[in-house]
Amino acid sequence: MLRISVAAKLFLALFFLSVSSASAQSPKKLKTIIVDAGHGGNDVGAVGQYEHSLRSKEKDVTLAIALKTVAELKKQLPELNVVPTRTTDVFQDPKEKAKIANDNKGDLFLCIHADSGPLKTGRRQVGTRTVTRYKISYKGKGKNKKKIKTPYQVDEPIYEHFKLPLTRNGTSVWIFAAHKTSDKLRAIMQEEGEFEIESGTDSTYSSFDFNTPEGRLLAQVYAKLYQEKSDRIATILNEEVEKTGRPALGVNQRQKGIWVLQATNMPAILIETGFINNPEDERYLSSEKGQQEMAEVITKAVIRYKNMLEAPKHATDAR
Repeated sequence: MLRISVAAKLFLALFFLSVSSASAQSPKKLKTIIVDAGHGGNDVGAVGQYEHSLRSKEKDVTLAIALKTVAELKKQLPELNVVPTRTTDVFQDPKEKAKIANDNKGDLFLCIHADSGPLKTGRRQVGTRTVTRYKISYKGKGKNKKKIKTPYQVDEPIYEHFKLPLTRNGTSVWIFAAHKTSDKLRAIMQEEGEFEIESGTDSTYSSFDFNTPEGRLLAQVYAKLYQEKSDRIATILNEEVEKTGRPALGVNQRQKGIWVLQATNMPAILIETGFINNPEDERYLSSEKGQQEMAEVITKAVIRYKNMLEAPKHATDAR
């Protein structure tokens, strides 16, 4: 159990009061956005495998959408620094992606993926073939009993197996599970004693020691803050997807397996743009029109999030 002194509690109370006061006067600015294209190189991700699929590869779809998203963000928000984790078909370890985001001191991490799921196998008859079988009979008795095999021919069906497409389609948004904030805390504490204090100033960094009980408590507060902001941008993005008419599958919490969400020192979301093994979604994600629409949807969500983040605290959208 974490124990801190009365003096430390007083310090933290005064600290949070000063941060709150400063934030009310000068809201946090959104300055740097990290755009990550999932998978890459020898890590192809999900692949279209159902019968008559386009055989799309997730790594190609995510890169195409990510590049269009970067271009759209730069076009509509030229004042922002937009940093892609990759711009070509290369493999990056998730830890490398998180390091790129943290080294660039990102204010928001957008991870682009395509979903899939286990495919059922279908079977159909494609012809017949003639095979020889044998009827067994016996002749005689006792030691003279003999086994007789009488051949006869029958036609038996020939089957082929194929993968059935997924029926589920749509776009979902994922954030790291709220009860897993200890992982986010570790990412925050890896900043070697320097941590951005969101007091609204252009460059406010603290040399606060996060290895102390007080520091760990403070880091936990910011881990929770990142969780809330992640949920906010995820909710906005889900609303923007709904406006396109595509199925919006809501905001979901991932329990494990997404290093980039848990190891980034900033609000972070993962966008499952569609199901690559659903025919409708695969065509959408593989088309220029679909990729561009997804890039514009993400950009609209970022603009709303930015306006909400930078609005005065008394404004309705800031609550």
